[in-house]
Amino acid sequence: MTKSSVKMATGFIGLATLGTFILGLAQSISSGFAGFWGGLPFWVIAVTVLSLATYDFWDECVRKRR
Repeated sequence: MTKSSVKMATGFIGLATLGTFILGLAQSISSGFAGFWGGLPFWVIAVTVLSLATYDFWDECVRKRR
């Protein structure tokens, strides 16, 4: 395997693990005592963090540099 394919595979595994954890935590907060409106700020934060992590994965592993 080449260095770029290893980088892409490990980056995707890390992104998937982070996404599963953050979305599971957000769902747990929203369905628990806080309710939807109490969990909404965490959902906003979670979506922002996941979008930043996805951009970093794309920038670091997928995008071709000159």
